[in-house]
Amino acid sequence: MYIPAINQLTDLAEIIQFIQKYSFGSIITMVHGKPVATQLPFVSQLVDNKIILRAHFAKANEQWKQIVDQENLFIFQEPHAYISPRHYEKEQNVPTWNYISVHLYGKARLVQTQEEAQGILEESIEFFEKEYKTQWDGLSEAYKSNMIQGIVAFEVVISEIQAKKKISQNRSKKEQEQIAQALSQSTLSHEQQIADYMKKN
Repeated sequence: MYIPAINQLTDLAEIIQFIQKYSFGSIITMVHGKPVATQLPFVSQLVDNKIILRAHFAKANEQWKQIVDQENLFIFQEPHAYISPRHYEKEQNVPTWNYISVHLYGKARLVQTQEEAQGILEESIEFFEKEYKTQWDGLSEAYKSNMIQGIVAFEVVISEIQAKKKISQNRSKKEQEQIAQALSQSTLSHEQQIADYMKKN
């Protein structure tokens, strides 16, 4: 990913917070020379300064067969906003786009046991809907086992991070304030979220 120095995001705590907030990411692999992508909900954590991702494919989705022997690309990107030149002090300006995007690279390890696969499913439940855990615990073991037979769970220890935060850092303070103010009044949630990032920055 092209990242000018001013837009580079290197803080691991901020990166993990971002991918946990916008956890529905894409995994991209090469299959017979062609890029293939699947969108998945990921659970992520930071362990010894390494990002670890866990998720699962439907077994019928054969992309899982490609993810062990090659480096995979994982993309997490959500809030974005069109930036009009009317917010700039000088007339000679052009529109642009503000956004945050995290690209992660790594080889996957397929989960081999039903117990570990169930552990990843339960970790997902804890993250996405903790209240569902009571219902899950009440399901029969036969039903849960049958469901787990239909998935392929995996884990990735990330080997490379490319993270970009483009939120008008190259503009004057006044222009940044004007842009953030305009976006915060938008009816679009992703533009409001960019405004929040700008104000924090």
